[in-house]
Amino acid sequence: MSSLAGRTIATVGSGVMAEAMIAGLLRGRLVEPGQIVASHPRADRRGALTATHGVRTVDTNAAAVAEADIVLLAIKPQMLARVGREIRDGLRPGQLVISILAGATTRALIGHLGHREVVRAMPNTPAQLGRGMTVWYATPETSAAQREQAGTLLGALGAQIEVDDEKLVAMATAVSGTGPTYVFLVMEALIDAAVHLGFARHVAHDLVIETLEGSTLFAKQSGMHPAQLRNMVTSPGGTSAAALHELESGRLRTVLSEAVWAAFRRTVELGEQLEAGVPPEG
Repeated sequence: MSSLAGRTIATVGSGVMAEAMIAGLLRGRLVEPGQIVASHPRADRRGALTATHGVRTVDTNAAAVAEADIVLLAIKPQMLARVGREIRDGLRPGQLVISILAGATTRALIGHLGHREVVRAMPNTPAQLGRGMTVWYATPETSAAQREQAGTLLGALGAQIEVDDEKLVAMATAVSGTGPTYVFLVMEALIDAAVHLGFARHVAHDLVIETLEGSTLFAKQSGMHPAQLRNMVTSPGGTSAAALHELESGRLRTVLSEAVWAAFRRTVELGEQLEAGVPPEG
C-alpha cells in the first residue's frame, strides 16, 4: 500500500511542475484524483486541471491547505512572503509541507510559513516526463512517516535522493536542478555546428538528440566512468582525439565548472534574500 493512501494532497501554485507531480502520482496509481486539491486563481486553469486529471480545485491557497495532509508548495520564490501570509494561519501540526522553490532554505520556509514540518526539494524539468532527478532534505521536526510520504511523492517525478545536510540541496540545484540548461545549450551548439557542416536542421536535430540520448543510456547501463567510455572511442590520431584537443584548448571543463559554481552562488544568494524577508516573531 502506498504511504500516501488516504492522504489529501494540496498543490499551492498549480503550474507546470505541480501538474507534472499530479500526473506522476496518478500515473503511478499512488493516489486517486479525489485525494488531490489544486489551488489556482484563474477559473480556466482550474477547469483545465479538473478536465485533464479529475482533481478537485479551489480558488484560494487557504482553502487548499485547510483540508490537506500534505501541502506541495510550487510557487515562484518571490511569492513566498505573500503566499506565506495567506496560508500560515491555516497550517497545523501534523501537516507536511514540501517546497520545490529554488533557493528557499528551510529557515526561510519556516519563517514565512510559521510551520516546522518542512521538506526542501529540488527537482528538474525532466520530471515532467517522470524522468527527473530530485534531491531533498527534511527538517528534524518531520516524522519517519512524513519522510516516507515525501519520498513516495517525489519519486513520482523520477529518481529521488534524500540527504541529511541541507547544503547538498543547494549544491544539487547547481548540478541536477540547473543541469538541463547546460545540456540544452550543448545540444543547441551541436545542432548549429551540424547545420554549419551542411545538414538540414531537422536532420541535425535528430542526429544530436539521438546521440545524446544513446550516450546517456550507454553510460547508465555500462556503469563505467565517463573517462573510460570516452577512451573507448578515442583512437590515436583519430577524429575524437582532434575534437577533444579543441575542447580542452577551449577550457570546456573549466567553463562548465565555473557555470556550476555560478549557479550554486546564485542559489545561496536567493536563500539569503528570502531569509532576510522573514517577518519578525511576535
